[in-house]
Amino acid sequence: MIRFSDEQIMVRDMVSKLAKEKVRPIAIEADRKHDFNPELLKILHENGLLGLLLPIELGGGNADLTTCCLTVEELSSVDGSVGISYATHTTGLFFVVDWTTDTQKKEYYEKVSRDGAYFGVALTEPNAGSDAASIKTRAVRSGDQYLISGNKVMITNAGVADVFMVFAVTGPGERDKGISAFIVDRDVPGLSFGKEEEKMAMAGSSTRELIFDNAEVPAKNLLHAEGKGFEIVMSEFMKSRMLVASMALGIARGAFEEAVRYAKERTQFGKSISEFQGVQFMIADMAMNIELTRRMIYTTSEYIGHERVGKEVAPYAAMSKCFASDMAMKVTTDAVQILGGYGIMKEYPVERMMRDAKVTQIIEGTNQVQRIIIARDALRR
Repeated sequence: MIRFSDEQIMVRDMVSKLAKEKVRPIAIEADRKHDFNPELLKILHENGLLGLLLPIELGGGNADLTTCCLTVEELSSVDGSVGISYATHTTGLFFVVDWTTDTQKKEYYEKVSRDGAYFGVALTEPNAGSDAASIKTRAVRSGDQYLISGNKVMITNAGVADVFMVFAVTGPGERDKGISAFIVDRDVPGLSFGKEEEKMAMAGSSTRELIFDNAEVPAKNLLHAEGKGFEIVMSEFMKSRMLVASMALGIARGAFEEAVRYAKERTQFGKSISEFQGVQFMIADMAMNIELTRRMIYTTSEYIGHERVGKEVAPYAAMSKCFASDMAMKVTTDAVQILGGYGIMKEYPVERMMRDAKVTQIIEGTNQVQRIIIARDALRR
């Protein structure tokens, strides 16, 4: 069994209760309307989840990666849209925790703890997805500010976030060595937003385009130094991929619990369908894969969270994200199968969970990219 600390268990149980009682009802309606409900931000802020990574003295939880993964899992078990939105916020806050100066920390920690500031991460562009080093958005130094121009697409939380971690080219022609990272507040001059995207899945989360037209970003909002952006994002990808893995685990677990409940209640041919061997074998496979995934995720998250790690850990984060999301797709599909005709009805949550599971195979690097990372490491060894 995985051993969690008393603090981790306390947070997990609190979030589980919160998710079932307050988040699930709002999330279901948000999926139907294809709209993010801002009431969720109020709930997350009032219960201390927006500042979970912050120091205790600022009202935070001084949480580690494992605690964040547990939180994402519990939220995702009732709704993937909330899971992806919160995981994105947490990823953005990890950039602040790990890479900012004391002055930057003070400013943005206070925004989160006092105002409930919500984060987004803007890396993806129309022609730069898996190949993050090919981004074209430019940042040009002009006195005490940078002027940023370009477009970021498919940005989670774009409609609701107050702060974005933005990656732009400061050294043209240098690919990964020419990318820098910036903290960009929503209200800077020159930043505007595209329409809300209509999505097959994660419909209750906000996804929009960010449009930079000589957006004026204070030079003090540069992270670390010019040219360090790619190094920063690759380092944080290990954590963000663990959060996506936890999201997939939560979605799968939620679908599994629905399938087991239904199998016990549904009768055919005079007995519960849970008594049929074909259904039992499906449930057994679901249970095994969920448990294997849980062990992989939390063993890896503990290592990443407590050690000063380098590139040697990247394959394990890739394995966790890839295995968990493939597992979630299989488990949610089987859950729909167990529910039969009811499985494809909007009245039941498993069809939504199956749609949401698909997203986890794509975001934070497609599973094909994860397999490249894993294979290269295996071949190198």
